[in-house]
Amino acid sequence: MEELVYLDHAATSWPKPPEVASAMMDALQHSGANAGRGNHSLAMGAGRVLMRARSLLADLFAVSNAQDIAFTHNTTMGLNMAIRGALRAGDHVIATMTEHNSVRRPLEYLRRTQGLEVDYIRVNEEGQLNLQELQTAFKHNTKMVICNHSSNLLGSILPIGDIGDLAKSHGAIFLVDGAQSAGVLDINVAAMNIDLLAFPGHKGLLGPQGTGGLYIAPHLDLEPLMLGGTGSQSENIEQPLVRPDRYEAGTQNAVGIAGLMAGVKKVRSIGVDIIREREWSLAQTMMEGLTVIPGIRLLGPALGVPRTGIVSFVIEGHDSAGIAHRLDREYNIAVRAGMHCTPLAHTAVNTLASGAVRASVGVDSTEQDISRMLAAMKELYGSARSTK
Repeated sequence: MEELVYLDHAATSWPKPPEVASAMMDALQHSGANAGRGNHSLAMGAGRVLMRARSLLADLFAVSNAQDIAFTHNTTMGLNMAIRGALRAGDHVIATMTEHNSVRRPLEYLRRTQGLEVDYIRVNEEGQLNLQELQTAFKHNTKMVICNHSSNLLGSILPIGDIGDLAKSHGAIFLVDGAQSAGVLDINVAAMNIDLLAFPGHKGLLGPQGTGGLYIAPHLDLEPLMLGGTGSQSENIEQPLVRPDRYEAGTQNAVGIAGLMAGVKKVRSIGVDIIREREWSLAQTMMEGLTVIPGIRLLGPALGVPRTGIVSFVIEGHDSAGIAHRLDREYNIAVRAGMHCTPLAHTAVNTLASGAVRASVGVDSTEQDISRMLAAMKELYGSARSTK
């Protein structure tokens, strides 16, 4: 069988750059102690890994103080820290119809248990919202606006700067889900009025799984999601107020963060602008090629419109899981099918019953990968008489 074509980068980037594995092995061998839990050289070395990685991320997102970034295990953890740490009974939240379950489920839990008010702003077929509709959704008790920077189903890119301006004008906290944008799209927390930014380490930042972070604006004090040892102020019964210790109870994944640091360095060496353009170009090529398939419906922004490297589609009369299965077993092409943990977005574009196939490119995807994907799809479904 031919070499694997991996087109599931929206789930996690793969393969990781060799520098990531090398950095993790080096950390295991030379700084594999517990950061902040000792004054010996190994512990100090682990602490330096965390400090350097935090500084690189701060530079990437235009964060003025690196201590305002707390490391997490993934975006989901960061979103839960933000949502459950800031919201209280009686608060009103505005989110969008493109939100991931990592946003929706915490919100619905708080709605059910604490009486939180939640409104989800509609999006059109291309995944874009109406800013005027967002404007009219604000209430006297609106505490937070939440949106993903880019939909993990549609690839659409929301106008984060404009949304941030609206949130600020109404005195609301602005939380951005950067799961599909960190390392791929420009993010400037100051210019975009972002108060909270949750991001993964293992997707566009090219690091290992089990890494991520949450930027917390200096004027915010979230209730910590976890309480426990921090290696600092151990004599106090309460969680320290100092950052990032307040939000990083327990042993940190220093080995994984060493890999994340190497991934961020790789992203910076290539350039976010170059990565964005490369992925967009490959997505356009894929979309152009897929349009010849009878009965196909491409989801999200039209050809020529900005999007991330995500191309989702359905084919009339064909099961999305079946399409992904055949691509995998017969052509060694990895894509994802189903709900993509975002039933709200599927509801918005009327694919909740069928699900969709999602092919997503990454920094190392090639024109040859796209050619093989298109050739397989044409062979399987290029005729109206193709087998279901």
